[in-house]
Amino acid sequence: MASTTRSLTSFKALSFDVYATLIDWETGIITALTPLTDRLPSSHPSKNNRRALLQLYTRLEGELEHKYPDLQYNKLLGEVYAGIAEELGLTSAIENHDLAQEKEVFGQAVGTWPAFPDTVAALQVLGRHYKLIILSNVDAANISRTIAGPLQNTPFAAVYTAQQIGSYKPDLRNFEFLIEHAGTELGVAKEEILHTAQALWHDHVPAKKIGLKSCWIERGGDDPDGAVIGGRIEDLEGQVELECRFKTLGDMAEAVEKAFQSEHSG
Repeated sequence: MASTTRSLTSFKALSFDVYATLIDWETGIITALTPLTDRLPSSHPSKNNRRALLQLYTRLEGELEHKYPDLQYNKLLGEVYAGIAEELGLTSAIENHDLAQEKEVFGQAVGTWPAFPDTVAALQVLGRHYKLIILSNVDAANISRTIAGPLQNTPFAAVYTAQQIGSYKPDLRNFEFLIEHAGTELGVAKEEILHTAQALWHDHVPAKKIGLKSCWIERGGDDPDGAVIGGRIEDLEGQVELECRFKTLGDMAEAVEKAFQSEHSG
């Protein structure tokens, strides 16, 4: 963990990005892309290239979020799927009705993406010390399925989605919405929120711009290049200001427990 200027016990709420922080979006996306990758010949450079597929997905998703900020996320994902099919050279091989059906299935798959192995237990620990808030770039139906399914009904104090707000992170409107509603609905002031996320570009860059403290959950795994989504910290010098950083949410929960135990024993 990086050094912190404040104790972890000084915060009252944790706001979370969900997909890539709590949910293993990379595994979920690769699984959901199977109808396309199964059509690729074994000689295709993207056939078994997980990183290339995720980079393609990330680029197309970002372009579409910028172009259509008010498009419902499940429908936006359908367009991402169509774009991937086109860039892989598969559009002519798929019947129109099949593509339409596959786009819909891909868009609804978010709620089935798996949680990281440490997520649920870590949220249970963190929920004993903070109000837990979701700030996510998805639609209401998919986030509801995620909370009821992979997140096993973890009690979140509030859930704010891009569908509700009308824009996608890194738009500052999403963070303004978080700050305003956490204050009016939960009685939590801006300086009492610690925004907790993996994606540097979507979450930590705007958090710094708006003056929100943030904690980086790296989720890089064993890949020396780290996770695909959210940018590389080496490329964002001066654009992020991390209050703390951990490899996993489980590591954060352990540090939080120790911090509160130390405060109580003192």
